[in-house]
Amino acid sequence: MQGRKEEGIAQLRQGAVVMQRAGFVLRLEQYAQLAEAHGRSGQTAMGLQVLAEALEARDHSLECWYEAELHRLKGVMLLQDAAMLWNAAEACFHQALYTARRDHAKLLELRAAVSLSRLWQQQSKRDQAYTLLLEVYSWFTEGFDTQDLQEAKAQLEALVVNRC
Repeated sequence: MQGRKEEGIAQLRQGAVVMQRAGFVLRLEQYAQLAEAHGRSGQTAMGLQVLAEALEARDHSLECWYEAELHRLKGVMLLQDAAMLWNAAEACFHQALYTARRDHAKLLELRAAVSLSRLWQQQSKRDQAYTLLLEVYSWFTEGFDTQDLQEAKAQLEALVVNRC
């Protein structure tokens, strides 16, 4: 996040190795951080591989609270890798929405809604994008200074401008 991508990835990987050697199981959030770091550095294939490992690890554990974010990140990376993967990315965003709603994880639902609305905006489905995002964004009553809510607000504003 600070521009030192390779160094950050190396630190995340080193931390994962140390934890595993100590007998700890990686949490889904840790997999997500590593996958996102790979995606931000242009290493999409590696990011997708980490996400696949995370989803497999989720199948063998009781942890599922961060599952929605894994699906959302997979959709983002599929779009990053090739815009022709819109259908696969859209399916990931829908899975992320479903999972976040199932788990009552409003912040993760908001992230998934922002990602899906961006995709729909690119596909000229602005009305659907606006309706979805407004529904989720309207649930929040505080935290409007956070990055997630600021991104959602900016996306809503972009959709309003493009609707007119």
